Order: sequence, then structure tokens, then C-alpha cells
Amino acid sequence: MTDRFADKQTVLVVDDAPEHISVLVEILRKDYRVKFAINGRQALAVAMATDSPNLILLDVEMPEMDGYEVCRRIKQDPITRNVPVIFVTALKESEAEEKGFDIGGVDYITKPVNPAIVRARVKTHLALYDQNRVLDELVKERTRQLREALETIKGASLNTIHKLSRAAEFKDVDTGAHLLRMSNYAAAVASKLGLSEETVEAILYAAPMHDIGKIGIPDRILLKPGKLDAVEREIIKQHVTNGVRILEGTKEGFIGMAGTIVLTHHERWDGNGYPNGLKGSEIPIAGRIAAIADVFDALTSKWPYKEAFPLKKSLCLIKEGGGSHFDPEVVDAFFSATDEILSIRDRYKDNGGVLLS
Repeated sequence: MTDRFADKQTVLVVDDAPEHISVLVEILRKDYRVKFAINGRQALAVAMATDSPNLILLDVEMPEMDGYEVCRRIKQDPITRNVPVIFVTALKESEAEEKGFDIGGVDYITKPVNPAIVRARVKTHLALYDQNRVLDELVKERTRQLREALETIKGASLNTIHKLSRAAEFKDVDTGAHLLRMSNYAAAVASKLGLSEETVEAILYAAPMHDIGKIGIPDRILLKPGKLDAVEREIIKQHVTNGVRILEGTKEGFIGMAGTIVLTHHERWDGNGYPNGLKGSEIPIAGRIAAIADVFDALTSKWPYKEAFPLKKSLCLIKEGGGSHFDPEVVDAFFSATDEILSIRDRYKDNGGVLLS
């Protein structure tokens, strides 16, 4: 059996006088599905039901809850706030009309009603309501498309950053997924510290560039299988200033963040780091976070000058470094993110060189 109301829009008529409801129902029932309510509370229940109306004709003067209060509540609810409300009233004062418009009404019809005016006003506001719904859906769809496009661009940008940053690491043996691990470790720690989503994302994008200055360090030092001598250590420290020069000129966004990380990720909490011997909170938070992420991955990875340390020993060294090498709060955040960090470590394994226990 076909529902004769299936293609019709729904109008809710609200009035405490049954004879007034009957008049409006008779005017509208040919073209619309008409529901009715005899008081404010009943009107709210009908309006906020699953099958909410497309338009409401609302009497102003009702006992217990007048039409203004009904309209106010309808406009406060996210389900019904966009439904057009036309007040139907015997009141003619301009102040009453102004009050109705202020709380969200779209029109007034005065009693006794004129059938032609009722039909015309209802038709007009339903058409506007439909247009607004279409525009709202279009905006939602465009927003979804833009978000998807932005995520694609972000993914491509992050991939490009990793590829460019690998140029500096390319001469190192067995670094593998170091950049992916280190940047994701840093983002996990930043999140545990309660930094904003924007800052966490900036750190994720910026951290892979922490050692970009290594591109200017000679192979004989980067690839040396044993410990560096004093002169060689001073030369390798130059990768910090090299990196700053590469990134200089941009202080905004994640490139600016990368410059901060490049400059400060070898500073130490106790002031014994380089290049500027910064101490404690003098070190920007991004540098403090990058330091612990970089050191943890260095400990658990195989490099030309060392084998990978077991996980347990690496975690102990990180904990012992709190208050000397690392900011104690950052150490706490690191350990509160242990599950995520180990998951990242497993996700971006090197082909060899990492001990898993």
C-alpha cells in the first residue's frame, strides 16, 4: 500500500484552541502532511521526534509555555534549530513581532488567518528551507572533500620531507627508517605532554629534518666504524649550524619548527650540550622532545660506530638521563607513551640491526 504522505513535506500546527488547529489543517492538508499539538510541551515532543517537521506554525498565546519559549527551545536544539517557525497570533504590536524575530521566528501570520496568505507564506518558507538544506549539504560535502584533499597534501608533504631529509642520512649505513621512527616518537611524546594538535603535527613534520646538516659532513667521519677523536667530534657538531643555514629565512610553520629542532636537539637539560650550552627551560620544548626521540632511536638502532642496544638497556639509559640529559617531564611523557613508541618501533623496523628484546 502506497503512503499518500510519502512525498509531502510535514507542517506542525501548534495552538491551544482546537478550532484554530482545524482551520489551519483544512487549509494545508491537501498539499502537506499536517501534524498538530495543543500545547508547548507536546509541540516540543513532536518537533524533536525522529520524523521532525519541515515547518512549524506556532501560536504565541498559550498557557504554561507560550510560543516564544517553544521557539526558543526549538532553536537551541541542534536537531530542530534550522526548522522555520512562523508565529500565528492575534497580537499586532510591533514589539511582539520584534521579539519573535529575535528568538528565531521567520514570519508572522495574524488571526483570523487568510487561507491564501497561509499557503503563500508556508510555500515560500519551505522553499527557502529546502534551499538552505541543499546548501548545507553542499557545504558539508565540500568540507569533506577539502579535508580529504588536505590529508592527501599532508601525506604527500610528509613523504617529501622524509625523502629530502634522507638525503642527509643517505651516507649513513643502516639508518633505515630512523626518520620515520624518530619523528613519530617525538609526536607521541608531544601529545602526552598535552601540546596542541597543531604543535604535535608541526613536530611530526619538522623532526625528520633534525640532522639535515649532516649533508655537509665528510663521509670519512659519518662512516667511521669506531669512536671519533676530538677533532672529528667538533666537525660532526657542525651539522647543527649547517642545518640552521639550510633552513634559515623561515620562522613560521613547520619549517620554522624544524629550524628550532635542528638548533637545539643536542642541547642538554643540565647545560652540557651544544651548540649554545642552553640549560633547562632555556631549551625550546620542541628541542627537548626531539632530543629524547633521537637518542632512543640511536640507542636501539645499529650505526657504523655501534651495535643496537637491547630495549631494556635503552629504556634504562633514557630513564637515567632524566634531569641531566633530558627534561624530567619529557622523560615522564616518554614513558607514559611507551606502548605507542614500541608500536611505532615495530611498524618501522629496519631490515637489520635492531634488537627486539
